[in-house]
Amino acid sequence: MSVQGWSYRYVGPVDLKAAVRPGSGGCRISSAADFGKWVAERSAAELAEPFTFVVSTDGMFRLAPRRSEHVACADGEAVLSAGEISFTRETGRWVVGDVSNHSTGYCPDVISWSAVACALDGIALSRPPGFTHEVVFRRCPGCQEHNIVREDDFVCVFCGSDLPEAWNVDPAA
Repeated sequence: MSVQGWSYRYVGPVDLKAAVRPGSGGCRISSAADFGKWVAERSAAELAEPFTFVVSTDGMFRLAPRRSEHVACADGEAVLSAGEISFTRETGRWVVGDVSNHSTGYCPDVISWSAVACALDGIALSRPPGFTHEVVFRRCPGCQEHNIVREDDFVCVFCGSDLPEAWNVDPAA
């Protein structure tokens, strides 16, 4: 599978990353068979909710229960994308229903979709043409807080400063 895009470091609370145990990351899904086995082990109640996902820097798709931290799903490592995803049954097969880049721990840009698309194509899951819900993240140059931009209002909710148009959450990126 071809790896696309740049990687995102974890930018969330330090204590959440410190709590990650090596090897406890999300379930690695590298094929349609892996996904079939994983989904067969889920209850109807679990499948009714979205799941936490990451695409690791090697292009691997990883899944964890929704209330899991993205940094734990990623084993504490950088990712190509992260967010929430749900699956539905259509004509006897599983497909991606909704998918977003909603991860306040990694704050991936909407351009990270290409890595998600590549990972889903690699496991033969039908998918939408892009994120069904795009989350726009920005770091305030004034107070340094992370913001979710809503309705194209590029103003910091913490201090009122203008937010940049371009993604800037990780100053080292």
